[in-house]
Amino acid sequence: MTQSHPAQSGVQQPPTIAITGATGHLGRLVVQALLNRGVPASSIAALVRDPAKATDLAAQGVHVRQADYTQPDTLGSALTGIHKLLLISSSDMTDRPGQHRNVIEAAKTAGVQLIAYTSILNADTTTMLLAADHQATETALRASGLPFTLLRDGWYFENYTGTLAQTLPHGVMLGAASDGQLTPATRQDYAEAAAAVLATDGHENATYELGGDETFTLDQIAAEISRQSGQPYAYVNQSVPEYTSALIGFGLPAGLAGVLADSDAAIARGDLRTDSGDLRRLIGRPSTSLTDAVAAALQG
Repeated sequence: MTQSHPAQSGVQQPPTIAITGATGHLGRLVVQALLNRGVPASSIAALVRDPAKATDLAAQGVHVRQADYTQPDTLGSALTGIHKLLLISSSDMTDRPGQHRNVIEAAKTAGVQLIAYTSILNADTTTMLLAADHQATETALRASGLPFTLLRDGWYFENYTGTLAQTLPHGVMLGAASDGQLTPATRQDYAEAAAAVLATDGHENATYELGGDETFTLDQIAAEISRQSGQPYAYVNQSVPEYTSALIGFGLPAGLAGVLADSDAAIARGDLRTDSGDLRRLIGRPSTSLTDAVAAALQG
């Protein structure tokens, strides 16, 4: 059942832009980035599994609609009247391509004119395990016949700065990326890129390889964290099996540990590096620097 909660009284225009997973970390930032670009709140639909978690969005005038990737009957009404849809990849690792296909099929039936999808950097060439679901979803988008935009997001700075409360006291960042280079950006950077695609025209059937302006190794990221924190903190490289075992020892499920360790192997190969400049062009500014990303994380 569709639930809309406009904040203002009187006649309102129906929403034309929708964001799935709108109460997630990225989704909330995309909604805010749209508002910051001057998109009216009444033009935005936040598609969420639990509308009770989106009361803050509703209070801003954003329409809140219940939608669940795994429940196709919720998707049709949620996408009514929508012109542009941001499909944020599911956080539920159980048959993600199937979940995404549910959304794509519902969007086609509802007459959605563009689907933007948060894929992964270099999806057409990487062999990393994490990319398989994204590759399958990209294939489904092409087969759908709908105009689409591929937002191939690179690694987040938050993958490293978001765990500092746990790792900084131990003085080490573990990984299996060797001296591989990557071009991370912040979640905010990627959110602004998505908002740019949703708020402007001319992105039909475009593929954007998104990554930060600067190139780093994990050793350099750890060194900057050590410099700013004033605490010893260093990158310790392990083999993929060793890192997998370490992650399992930290309490991660074996399957997830294997995927994460494999992702570090992809960094070692250069799979999470780009010099496309696409992110900078979409957001109209330089990507967030390592210095600023670390400073924000340490300030809490």
